[in-house]
Amino acid sequence: MAMMDGGNNNLEELAVGCMLSIRTTLGDEFEGQVVTFDRPSNILVLQEGFKHGPRRNIRLLKTNYIKDFTFLGQSDDPLDPNNCFLDLTALQTREELAIRQAEADAERIGVGVTTEAQSIFDALSKTLPVRWDKTVIVVMNEVRVGSPYNSESVIGGTPAANDRVKKMLEFERKRLQIRGTIGQ
Repeated sequence: MAMMDGGNNNLEELAVGCMLSIRTTLGDEFEGQVVTFDRPSNILVLQEGFKHGPRRNIRLLKTNYIKDFTFLGQSDDPLDPNNCFLDLTALQTREELAIRQAEADAERIGVGVTTEAQSIFDALSKTLPVRWDKTVIVVMNEVRVGSPYNSESVIGGTPAANDRVKKMLEFERKRLQIRGTIGQ
């Protein structure tokens, strides 16, 4: 068991792979494995816990914040590529989901429309299925709202759907006017 006071850096104990129990000057206590030590900046990089798996917590710690530590043992290099685990299937799935989400987000942004039109679209999208058809907002695949995006510019759809969209447009326009007045 080796101890270290904040001022006495015993760098031999901080070799890569060392497993330590550390208490900081701020009162934190944790166990970790040394990943690397940067002498010029006096920063110790630790992998918290001793589990090897797909997710790891890494902690960067200035050594002058270490109140004391206990040497728990020596292990292999935590960054040894032979022991690292990458679940390529999970990574590809996450990538595909992120791409689909980015594409869906991009479709929700109107091209060549005003900020006001985008705000109206965003408000309608909270309660109704909407999409852009160039500069026209298509609601529930039947009601179309063109510029200037008010109740008079609503066409198509059933009378009930048409009335619902008109009411929502009137409400959103009032909200935008209030917000615009307050912001001035």
